[in-house]
Amino acid sequence: MARSFYLRPITLCDSPQSEEGEALRLGGGLVYASRFALIEREGGQVVARSRLGVAELRRELPGLPDAVGQQWENLQRSHAPLQCGARTLRLDQPQVMGILNVTPDSFSDGGQFMDDPAVANAHAAAMLEAGAAVIDVGGESTRPGAAAVWEGDELKRVVPAVERLAAMGAAISVDTRRPAVMEAALAAGAHIINDVSALRHDPRSLEFAARSNAPVVLMHAPGEGEDLHGGGDYADVVLDVFDWLAARRDAALAAGIAQDRIVLDPGIGFGKSMADNLALLNALPMFHALGQPLLLGASRKRMIGALSNEAPAHQRLGGSVMLAVKGMEAGVQLLRVHDVPETVQALRVWRGLRDAALTDFSQLA
Repeated sequence: MARSFYLRPITLCDSPQSEEGEALRLGGGLVYASRFALIEREGGQVVARSRLGVAELRRELPGLPDAVGQQWENLQRSHAPLQCGARTLRLDQPQVMGILNVTPDSFSDGGQFMDDPAVANAHAAAMLEAGAAVIDVGGESTRPGAAAVWEGDELKRVVPAVERLAAMGAAISVDTRRPAVMEAALAAGAHIINDVSALRHDPRSLEFAARSNAPVVLMHAPGEGEDLHGGGDYADVVLDVFDWLAARRDAALAAGIAQDRIVLDPGIGFGKSMADNLALLNALPMFHALGQPLLLGASRKRMIGALSNEAPAHQRLGGSVMLAVKGMEAGVQLLRVHDVPETVQALRVWRGLRDAALTDFSQLA
């Protein structure tokens, strides 16, 4: 049975000079790694694990499998900006994606922005003013147990919201699994397709996404059909999700979607236990080895409540900001959040700390 290999950053550092140049820049961003775990897996089980520094890895790479060399290159790959109409979404630093749910039953803010366009407009404008780089519009709840939405209803919810955002000049993502909704939203002014089924829900989605030339977000979810949360049985959740996302990336490439238009999302909370979610969050830097920009959507998720005395969704601000900062520290490029002003403030302070570390040459003394 063939073995699989994985290169996981396990030690992050403030700057390359703090390690006298022996640090790797992850994903072309502001995060650096100095030590790595080289993991071998066979038949779903980890059979070997070694730890190496940057210099050691560089020496060993010629004798390691090609997959390791490809992951080494991917870890340090810089990503071109995503062009969203007149707006440019840079991927050399974290960006905040604000959530606009136009649904009656989303777990956090269901119905709040659905029936009153003025309220939805004000909320979207406030997120943009607070520093959201893109607004993600969703017309279907994908929480566990949510009822399926008829395509016509989803169109009625999403298209007017997209049109209003386009009039504001916003960069817009549409959170949908249905190619008809993708097509209508792009025609109304959206720029990015964010599909929680990773373009699996409808066999026409891959072809349409390739033809549209729009950037796509492919999210991990173990289930199929209407139940994306089913089938979450993992031998090793981190390595299984990594392999699954690699396969969806390759399927997108084979369908004709350009590599610089593919973003990957580990799917926190979708068919995953508390332990699974925590393991994925701690392993986020490893997903740069897939060679694509990353999106993290952990805002107000159930795990925050479980870790904080069962706090309801609207009382999970502190945990949401903490997980967003976890994403920043891992080099994640896109942070999908409900609480934009607080997350942007955290991001600006984090960026100040990063800049100070990168310009502190006293670390060489």
